[in-house]
Amino acid sequence: MVSDTIQFLLNDKIYKIRNPDPNKTILNYVRNDLKKTGTKEGCAEGGCGACTVVLCELNDDKLIYKSINACISFLPILNGKQLILIEDLVYKNKPHIVQEALIKFHGSQCGFCTPGFTMSLFSMRKNYKSINDEIIEEALSGNLCRCTGYRPIIDAAKSLKNKKDQDHFKKNQNKTIQLLKKIKNIDIEINHQGKKYFAPKTILNLRKILKKYPNSKILSGGTDLSLEVTKFRKDIKTIISLNSVNKLNFIKKNKNLVEIGATTSLFEFQNLIKKYFLDFYNVLKRYGSVQIRNVGTIAGNIATASPIGDMLPLLLSLDAKIVIQGKNKKKTLPLNQFFISYRKTKLKKGEFIYSIKIPLNKKNIFKAYKISKRFDDDISSVCGSFSFFIKKNIITKASIAYGGMSEIPKRALTIEKNLINSEFSENTFSRAANLIDKDFSPLDDMRASRNYRLTVAKNLLLKAFYEIKDKKNIRIHSWKMSSY
Repeated sequence: MVSDTIQFLLNDKIYKIRNPDPNKTILNYVRNDLKKTGTKEGCAEGGCGACTVVLCELNDDKLIYKSINACISFLPILNGKQLILIEDLVYKNKPHIVQEALIKFHGSQCGFCTPGFTMSLFSMRKNYKSINDEIIEEALSGNLCRCTGYRPIIDAAKSLKNKKDQDHFKKNQNKTIQLLKKIKNIDIEINHQGKKYFAPKTILNLRKILKKYPNSKILSGGTDLSLEVTKFRKDIKTIISLNSVNKLNFIKKNKNLVEIGATTSLFEFQNLIKKYFLDFYNVLKRYGSVQIRNVGTIAGNIATASPIGDMLPLLLSLDAKIVIQGKNKKKTLPLNQFFISYRKTKLKKGEFIYSIKIPLNKKNIFKAYKISKRFDDDISSVCGSFSFFIKKNIITKASIAYGGMSEIPKRALTIEKNLINSEFSENTFSRAANLIDKDFSPLDDMRASRNYRLTVAKNLLLKAFYEIKDKKNIRIHSWKMSSY
């Protein structure tokens, strides 16, 4: 079955929209169509959090709450979900416990950013039985206050630590589950004034649509694709969403390998990768905000092929491979062979990324660092990733990759060659670091100069050496709550 109507839940009522504009954002729908103006537009690119709303999804009869940026989320992704807005938190004229906390601790100054902070804290309470400072810090990393009123907001968040989750959403969850079950889980095909949107449920149907519309834009998360509409004012004529294909959302692992499906969110992935590569986890937590990671996917990050995509150098240094679904069969390709030039890959028309495979080896020594102007939720100036195998103080294998240093994320092959079969020593790494300009010729831009990038890239390689040698991490951490 196929439907041209999206259905979602709002305030215990199923809303139906036939053939909505697939380029319309949730933010514009909420403000212009629903006339609910509590949700604000700040940056229109998912960077400030003023537009934060919460989506509730049903997964094995369990409700999962996700904060997202409404400004870069297309309206059709609401299908099958519950939309929760700042206006929905009040119940019987009584503020929600999160709102009460922000009021008590004076967590609002001009008030513009307050709805976004409120929704982020609401989602946090729904997803964690117990709350600590680290969880609060992560939950608020995607929300900016231009009045710099963070101290009272943090105090309000801390006051929620010992509060029970007994709001009207909790009391009403059985009804919510039953209403969400009423929404049929079928393919969506939308045609709005020549603009098309497809959300197939199976790989077979996905392949059929790709064959018919080979020039379409593939959506897997869409945190980058949506900017074509919100920032560049373009119309996307045909969008094919992978997010409804259940068989693309998975994590498989054994002792040698972990495989991540194309639509697995970065937030789901981060909890897995922490067990194997702590530095990967630390960089990933700084890759956008919780709102971004709830939606964004590794496959989307790879397909975008941005030279400043933080995940790409990390995956390159770990010798990751991608599985590409073609017209008739799958093929596996080393990631370092996937990128051709700026934003161009070997992905052909009619093909899509099925999964990503990351080798696991206990003998692998892995280090990764992100350098950016702002600690959280910012674009990298330089991202460096380093993987070494060392036996009897000899470097037997080195995989080194950088982002922000070239038109594509790529390996530092000259440096790798210089390190392999050399002694693990300061002299070896100093010598190799001085070869950085043999592998990269970075540009000057608003984020950093050429000389800065070259210098930082050298120093990150040396930093990796000293951390491995001394068996300790040297990190600059995000803001500490106790200091406010």
